[in-house]
Amino acid sequence: MASLLALDFPLGPDLETALRRCVDAGQAFCVLDQRVSPARRAEELHALGASRVVDAQLMSNLDTGLDVDDEIGLVMLTSGSSGMPKAVELTWGALRASATLTQESLRGESPPVWYPCLPANHIGGLAVLLRAILGDARLLWGDPQDISNAAKNGATHVALVRSQLYKHDVSGFDVVLLGGTRPPGRLADNVIATWGMTETGSGVIYNGRPLRGVNVASIDGQLCVTSPTLFRSYRRSPRPRIVGPDGDDEWFPTGDAGDVIDGAVKVRGRLGYVINSGGEKVWPDDVEAVLSAVPGVIDVAVTSVEDDEWGDRIIALIVSDDVSLDEQLHDAAVNGIGPWAKPKEIRYVQAIPRTSNGKIRRGDLDELL
Repeated sequence: MASLLALDFPLGPDLETALRRCVDAGQAFCVLDQRVSPARRAEELHALGASRVVDAQLMSNLDTGLDVDDEIGLVMLTSGSSGMPKAVELTWGALRASATLTQESLRGESPPVWYPCLPANHIGGLAVLLRAILGDARLLWGDPQDISNAAKNGATHVALVRSQLYKHDVSGFDVVLLGGTRPPGRLADNVIATWGMTETGSGVIYNGRPLRGVNVASIDGQLCVTSPTLFRSYRRSPRPRIVGPDGDDEWFPTGDAGDVIDGAVKVRGRLGYVINSGGEKVWPDDVEAVLSAVPGVIDVAVTSVEDDEWGDRIIALIVSDDVSLDEQLHDAAVNGIGPWAKPKEIRYVQAIPRTSNGKIRRGDLDELL
């Protein structure tokens, strides 16, 4: 058994150095979110079970730490987009597998040069750093907000969330990994839409296809996964398991709905957020994808409220400088999905609540209604 070390560094070379020290020493670690309030920090440290915190100045001990098994390399909180975050335990083997599988699927003739610009307290941001620390990639450090100039300075690869893709010119990169939420309908040739979660050790499906060694099946409409990158357990509870199509009971039920057809994976969204409207199942992610393609739409979220006639009344929350898009939005939903997906109400809002890695905070959407 070993202790868990919390790294309290901003995204930058000092964090890379601290991570390399942990890897060299086999020290289990977690990365703290420097943006949260002191009260939130205390909650996260308790959930993580960290025993010590280290920053650029000192190391301090905590009274509430929990030991981890020697095979554990990382403890990380889930994004919390669909409830309270859980602390996920990933082994050193899973971390190395994630770095290896990503590298082999993306590399050209020379090792990638990654530009870190996502928070490292989320798996998508940390995975970028670990591809260099556990593999042969390199990191090019710079201002995380200066993504548009990174390729000119030598970066070849970058991982982004949708809001960053919207704001920056990424045409100069060889590869852009896009994760965190459903991608927009049209993507440039250098952009790869990824799906994954903290529990899968970062993205494991690229443009609808699983990486080598990753198996995905739809069991009763739920996407289930086996992967060498899969987490071992939650901090205070075991990993959920389900019997897969091969008879093995080691498959992980992800909580996402989807289909697998001829090896291609279609992710429909979290099972708990399906909308039943007029007897039809409507997935918010599907409607958001078609509405986001309407010119003038900056951001969108789809939710519902109970309705005597429809069961659930679909509501589209739209961020746009043009508040006269109702007809175009209705047409997009009908033509892109079907008449049952047409929002019964459209509301224009200032912003959609999202996590730092781009996922919609669906539990907070009621505040906009």
